[in-house]
Order: sequence, then structure tokens, then C-alpha cells
Amino acid sequence: MSPNLDAILFEATGQVPFERAWAAQRQLQQRLLDHPEGPDAVLLLEHEPCYTLGRGASEAFLRFDPAAPPLPLHRIDRGGEVTHHAPGQLVLYPVLNLQRHGADLHLYLRQLEQVVIDVLAGLDLHGERIDGLTGVWLEGRKVAAIGVGARRWISQHGLALNVDGSLAGFAAVVPCGLGDRGVGRLVDWLPGLNSQQLRRPLLEAFASRFGLVLRPPGPQEEVFKL
Repeated sequence: MSPNLDAILFEATGQVPFERAWAAQRQLQQRLLDHPEGPDAVLLLEHEPCYTLGRGASEAFLRFDPAAPPLPLHRIDRGGEVTHHAPGQLVLYPVLNLQRHGADLHLYLRQLEQVVIDVLAGLDLHGERIDGLTGVWLEGRKVAAIGVGARRWISQHGLALNVDGSLAGFAAVVPCGLGDRGVGRLVDWLPGLNSQQLRRPLLEAFASRFGLVLRPPGPQEEVFKL
């Protein structure tokens, strides 16, 4: 991995519908497929409430009729089972040329986990991995879900960190297909914490882990804004 690689930051301040963020990722991915030498990109946002299913996810983990979901339901091209997005959850979508970052999807997943672990360490919290599973846990409760996709080593999707949003929407699914493991949010350990406070630490941990210098989009890159 080369240090100090250029990367474009697209940050949304309001709630973003899942379809809009997914379309932006696909556009940015195609841009790197067409011009692999171009800068990496990352999207930071909070979603409007919804559910997403990975490409091979089982509908058996839904506790509702998928033909009549309580919230928008999207089947997408990432790995993993069902998850829930809502305000108060920070979502980071890196669109990277992974050939510059090890060209190893398993390594990439571990790096994304480490980004979260680094953020938690800055809060004096001990984030944990569980052998054979993807994500980050605190005291047995999953606080960060990770699911990625890639085409010719250009990534999309990423991580979702539960900070201070309601966890009620998770009751309608078996999150990540793990019925025996609960979901948590950081505010339960640190009362008063909110997602706005963690935006900078999350971006800084991500940039440090991947050797990136994040910058705003230039005039020709504004088309990809959320």
C-alpha cells in the first residue's frame, strides 16, 4: 500500500435514501473501472430507514413478508445477509481500487474491521472480532456490520456503525443471519454520544488505515455528489 493516496470524500449531512447512495457508488465504481489510475473515493452518510439483503442472502432471516416490507427492502450486490440502516448509524462506503490496497478481499474486510476497532479505542472501548464472522462487537453485541462487493478489484458497499439511532428496526430481521447474537449501539456504553461527533474520528481512522488523503470533490467530480 502506498502512503498518502488521493481520495475524494463525498459527505452527506442529511438522511440519504439507499437507492441514491447505491447509484452514486455504482457511478464511482464505473469511473475507476474506466480509469483505474484515478483517485479513490469514499462516501459518508446516514440512511433513511431501510433493509438490505446481500446477493446470496436468505429471506428466511426476514420476520416479515418480503412482498410487503415494513420499510424499503433492497437486494444488492454485496456479501452477507440482511441488515438494517437508519439515522444514527454511520455508513462508510469506500470505492477503492483494491489493487492499491493489497488486492485481497479478506484482508480488506479485516482492514475495515480495524478502522472501527481504532475508532472505539479512541473512545476507550474495546472492540472485538469473532473468529469466522465479519464485523465488530462490544461485550458480545454487534455494533458494526460490514459487507462489501467488488468488480475487477474496484470496491463498493462497506461498513455501518451503530452510534445513537434506534435499534427497533432490527427486531424485524435476524441481523446478519446471527440469531444468537444481539445488536448494540455505542450510546449504550457512552451516554450522550451522537453520530455527528464520530464523523471526523471515523474518517480519520479510515484515511490512516488505508494511507489516504481525503479531499472535497473538484468541479469535474461534483456530478457524483449525493
